[in-house]
Amino acid sequence: MSYQLSAVVADVELLREQTADLDHAVLAALRQDFALLPVTPQLVQELTGGLPDYATEEPRAERPFRLVLSPPLAEVLARWSRSGPVAYLEADFAGGLGHQSAVVWLGGEVSWGPRYDAALDRPRTEWPINTALARLGAEPGAWIDPFAELGLHLERDTDGWLAHGRRGLSADYWDELAEEWELRQSDQQQQPHRPGPVGDWGIA
Repeated sequence: MSYQLSAVVADVELLREQTADLDHAVLAALRQDFALLPVTPQLVQELTGGLPDYATEEPRAERPFRLVLSPPLAEVLARWSRSGPVAYLEADFAGGLGHQSAVVWLGGEVSWGPRYDAALDRPRTEWPINTALARLGAEPGAWIDPFAELGLHLERDTDGWLAHGRRGLSADYWDELAEEWELRQSDQQQQPHRPGPVGDWGIA
């Protein structure tokens, strides 16, 4: 199963304020009052006035992102960070193999990263995305790590996050569906069986 991510994550109110006048910004709700902004070619062009550039080589420590963070794009995210920490997160996995990368801006400049990891053999708290989310202020909770705590596992690609945002889904949407289904199953088991007006077999 594959997983792809190219997104900005920050406080929901910060992102709402900074993207209010953008036509191609779609905010998807996360837990703990964070939001995720899927980074699409249309959004990059709207933010920078130019088409996005993508690396032709596989990401590595020296060039950690597939999306080239051009000076105009980095300047936009740095400017946003004057109102609070802002992270750009990237991941690409298929069949258990892949990479994740992250960078955080605060106060108009890079405050951490960029960091790249394809091995993920260190403790989960040291993985790039988890570290970036912690620097945004993500708090520990019932889930295994900040990635799951905020709900970044809920969608598997940019199209999924765009649909998530456009439908106004909460980060607990799938849990709520599961709880609703379990409640219905419980109600059905508790109710006595009542045949219809023509009997159980549909014969008058």
